[in-house]
Amino acid sequence: MTTTMGKFDIKILFNRQLAKTLAMGQGLALLICGTAISSQYLASDYHVNAPMLQSLLNYALLCITYTPMLFFRTGEGNVLHILKRRGWKYLLMGLVDVEANYTVVKAYQYTTLTSIQLLDCFIIPVLMVLSWWVLKTRYRPVHYVAVVICLLGVGAMVGADLLAGRDQGSTSNILLGDGLVLVSATLYAVSNVCQEYTVKNLSRVEFLGMLGLFGTVFSTIQMVILERHELPKIQWSWQIGLLFGAYSMCMYALYSCMPVVVKLTSATSVNLSLLTADLFSLFCGLFLFHYSFSALYLIALVVILFGFITFNAVPLPTTTPFPPSSTTEDDGCYDNHAINLNEDVIDKQEVVSTIIVPTEKGQGEGDQETRSKMDARTRVPDRGYGSFSHVLCSTKM
Repeated sequence: MTTTMGKFDIKILFNRQLAKTLAMGQGLALLICGTAISSQYLASDYHVNAPMLQSLLNYALLCITYTPMLFFRTGEGNVLHILKRRGWKYLLMGLVDVEANYTVVKAYQYTTLTSIQLLDCFIIPVLMVLSWWVLKTRYRPVHYVAVVICLLGVGAMVGADLLAGRDQGSTSNILLGDGLVLVSATLYAVSNVCQEYTVKNLSRVEFLGMLGLFGTVFSTIQMVILERHELPKIQWSWQIGLLFGAYSMCMYALYSCMPVVVKLTSATSVNLSLLTADLFSLFCGLFLFHYSFSALYLIALVVILFGFITFNAVPLPTTTPFPPSSTTEDDGCYDNHAINLNEDVIDKQEVVSTIIVPTEKGQGEGDQETRSKMDARTRVPDRGYGSFSHVLCSTKM
């Protein structure tokens, strides 16, 4: 079925690749749910207010795990070469990511949960704009419709919260709190676009190693400045240690696995699947925090998942091929001439080449041309971009 909204193949709804993407996206949402539950226990039961300490533990784990790998690489993959060539870019990216985490936590002190849930969706349009500008993604009308469907699901979730009386949070300075949420969403969008470009052009290990390195530096400095009076107030116990550990491991797993999903799809697609994280937190809250249940929660979950499937049912085209990457990651190695093939999204193109062979028949006779056509089936290299296929055109030899 072909319409102005793009080519929609009903078979893709049952595609193994889409099922894999959906499962991995919801796995990331469950990890976010784990961070939310552990943070809520720390704040409500143990009165711990140390978001920068929580972030520091996550970045430190990333630094310990991935940064040493870069020291043992040679050539362009070595950490010294990376810092020399593009270290300042990773420095800015680390600062953006740290501040994105901090501003959204800070917003809870000034505005309501409902405002945060609604305004946090601002990351989706910002991501689409940045992807269009930086990554050269060209969305079809069906993708915009899918985003609207997902946002309607978020609206149903917020409506269920209001009906259940869960409009929690402070109202001390709503304007400031809402502004912090919008700033956080924008910073997250910038970080996610940088992540997509890096893992698809360079290396997942390089991205996580540099993010862990600079994230540790910035979160340590910010923790010393902002939380030096809060940390001594913590009454340490094995329960608090367990909650800190649970939060750190969930965040570590989220940061480690998200580049894998982004490489398979796109940052926009991943963030659409993450919209269900609040719903998973609510479902857990029914048992842990005795929240009131509403059928709107189930409706919201179905609507968001339907929007996500619709978004991924139509491939994302690109108008301008990406420049060839100098390094790609395959089994943890760097190869200047490596091409990453994505078998699930590769299109087949028929290349027809015409070979002209001049022959001479003798004096006074005109040259004759013997033309032969060769049909060949070839695959278009995707360079790891599921939605950024490089189109191979007909070639004349």
